[in-house]
Amino acid sequence: MSAIDVGIIMGSRSDWETMRHAAETLEALGVAHECKVVSAHRTPQRLYDYASGAAARGLKVIIAGAGGAAHLPGMAAAMTRLPVLGVPVESKALKGMDSLLSIVQMPGGIPVGTLAIGKPGAINAGLLAAAILATGDEALAQRLDDWRARQTQSVADTVED
Repeated sequence: MSAIDVGIIMGSRSDWETMRHAAETLEALGVAHECKVVSAHRTPQRLYDYASGAAARGLKVIIAGAGGAAHLPGMAAAMTRLPVLGVPVESKALKGMDSLLSIVQMPGGIPVGTLAIGKPGAINAGLLAAAILATGDEALAQRLDDWRARQTQSVADTVED
């Protein structure tokens, strides 16, 4: 594996409250990652440089979180062959539905794996990135299996304490 396998990008620093959950999930699974602010609208050259150079730098998966118009995941996907996982960040105006629809409605030929709005989507993006990497990494596959087993064990059998 490369030094950094997953890139986590977000449109603004305010998106970190959501996207930190993807980073924490990857940390728990021992997956090397980096976190960057890359705005599709305010820093288009930074986006181009990041996405077009991601594979050459050794990244294997990109997780992109964005709110509102949420162009970041789709634009990143248009500039790389790597899998891009989109996390809709909840917006004030439409509670993240605008973000979700912007990410999920990609035209045929430019896929973005789209997750749930907000924290659950960020956690699942981390898990999905790990699952993608685990197809070629037995140690990571075992860590992912162990994580899932702990999750299963944490669910109560009854409604009583």
